[in-house]
Amino acid sequence: MRYMMTFRGTDEYEAGAMPSEESITAMTSLMAEMAEAGVLIGGDGLHPSSKAIRLEIHEGKHRVVDGPFTETKELIAGYCLIQVASKEEAIAWAERCLDADMGNSRGVDLRQIFEAEDFGDAYTPEAQARTQAATAKLSK
Repeated sequence: MRYMMTFRGTDEYEAGAMPSEESITAMTSLMAEMAEAGVLIGGDGLHPSSKAIRLEIHEGKHRVVDGPFTETKELIAGYCLIQVASKEEAIAWAERCLDADMGNSRGVDLRQIFEAEDFGDAYTPEAQARTQAATAKLSK
C-alpha cells in the first residue's frame, strides 16, 4: 500500500520561517531511517505559496493565478511518499514524522494512493501500458 503524507502549512511557514536545526536533523534522520527500512519512496518540503502558481479552469478556459494564497490552513508545506504493508504502519510512520516536524506544520494528512486494481475495468491494458512506460523512465 502506498500513502502520501502531506504536511499542512502554518502562517509562519507562509511567511517564510524556516525549521530549526533541531527539526531539520530530526526529520532528515527519520527520512534516512525510512529509506533504510525500505518504506520511503520520496518526500520534500515545499516553498510557501508566495512562490506558487495555481492553475484553474474558469468558464471553460485555463486561468493561471500567482501566489500567495490566503487560506494557509489548506496549503501543503511538504510531502512524503511511503510504501507500507498496512494502514496501521502508515499511521505509525506519520506519527513519527509529525513528531520530527516539531510543530512546523499544522499536522499531517495521510491519504492512500490508488493502485491499478482500484480503477477496475476503466484502467484498460493500454492505459496500464502507458503508465508502466512512463514510470519506467522515472527510474532511469
